[in-house]
Amino acid sequence: MKLKSSLMLLFVLVLSVNIFAQEPTSAAEQVDNLKGQLLDVQGREDALRTHLAQLDEAIKPENIERSLAGVGSTRPEELREQRRRQLSIERDGVLAQLQTLETGRIRLESAIANAEAQAYHESARPLPSNSNQILMATGGIPLWFVFAGGGSVALLALGGGALLYRRKRVR
Repeated sequence: MKLKSSLMLLFVLVLSVNIFAQEPTSAAEQVDNLKGQLLDVQGREDALRTHLAQLDEAIKPENIERSLAGVGSTRPEELREQRRRQLSIERDGVLAQLQTLETGRIRLESAIANAEAQAYHESARPLPSNSNQILMATGGIPLWFVFAGGGSVALLALGGGALLYRRKRVR
């Protein structure tokens, strides 16, 4: 039983390290990945809670008495006490595993909330590939067009001003 609980704890720790070590390409993928891990943790929590309920039932004195009814002994009190200690140790191990899983679940839920916020922000902003698309995405005009149009207006203004100045001088 100790080996089983140690392996379970090691698995949970490795899982929680993997949660933060792997970076999916987008926040939406990260949300999906984290939700899958959360479902897995919740499933393991449910299994452990079921096992804990079975242990709670088995640790009752009348059930210990029933479980040892077919065993003959000159010291039945010692057998009952040994069985109660065994069930208590197993119950404590399950409680420790549940506590570890609960901590991992809380971290996962927090990571999911953060990833969902990041996914929302990623979906709200455009993903332009060059400077012209940046201006177009923000409702502006392409940069080359702005400079070309502004330059043309400046040339027309200078040309018109020079033409007016020349006409005034000629008169």
